[in-house]
Amino acid sequence: MSSPTGIQHHLRRGDVTAQIAQVGASLRHLSVGGVDLVPPYPEADPTPMCSGVVLAPWPNRIRDGIWQDGEAARALAITEPKLRNASHGLLRFSPYDVAAQDDGAVTLSATVFPQTGYPYLVETAVTYALTDAGIEVVHTLTNRSSEPAAVALGTHPFLTIGDVDPRELVLRIPASTYFETDERLLPVGESPVSGGTDLREGRRLAEVELDTAFATLRRDADGRVRTTLTAPDGRVAAMWQDAGFDYVQVYTTDQYPGQARAVAIEPMTGPAESFNSGRGLRRLASGETWTLRWGIELS
Repeated sequence: MSSPTGIQHHLRRGDVTAQIAQVGASLRHLSVGGVDLVPPYPEADPTPMCSGVVLAPWPNRIRDGIWQDGEAARALAITEPKLRNASHGLLRFSPYDVAAQDDGAVTLSATVFPQTGYPYLVETAVTYALTDAGIEVVHTLTNRSSEPAAVALGTHPFLTIGDVDPRELVLRIPASTYFETDERLLPVGESPVSGGTDLREGRRLAEVELDTAFATLRRDADGRVRTTLTAPDGRVAAMWQDAGFDYVQVYTTDQYPGQARAVAIEPMTGPAESFNSGRGLRRLASGETWTLRWGIELS
């Protein structure tokens, strides 16, 4: 039977395993030592809640699909009809081709072709490579247009420590500001974290309700931002994001298949409305390539 997420790519390195789906180049499962770090969902199901999908050439939302591209006003297709937004880019439901593969890594590629509201030709690739403690992910975006192309990028993995009740995991977000949003989940302001948005010291997932973008992220000595889940026994699952990923969206839900509580930790180069605000927006010159890295590790 064909899967609604396309061909499945299974990776193994020692006791670390991963499953990558063709559609959306989605990270649909990651396990270290038999412990799930990315919770799986049924093989026969389409991707729930954009789980693991690559978001390009923009993450999150653009109000009414309208953006100003220099002197030109562009109108994208509305892909979130309920809230009247253009959401999560143009490759969410696209099948990716295999560019390279071995037992512990796979590189998938897909092209953003000129279309309604986006006149640029952008080649994208993503490499998932297993490490001893998890996975490292490398994205490239290359502008094949004759003019500079507006791009931003994000990804939508869910994170857990699978042998622990997820409600007991402690979520830490090293951010000192967050974006306030309106009823369409679009930013209306940026404020210092406080109360339910201040997770610098950590809170149990059972106590957290978020669909929130964070900024002013603290980087560790190695230059990486780490958003973490900590189990009662001290194990830590970390989502790290390298230079260029200056924002993180965090979304909690009790509707993820097979999970009493789930959290998506989404590295982003720009927040919602980045095509209009310019925050995190990159204009790639003709022929230019942008490379970005993030990963997940268990310690």
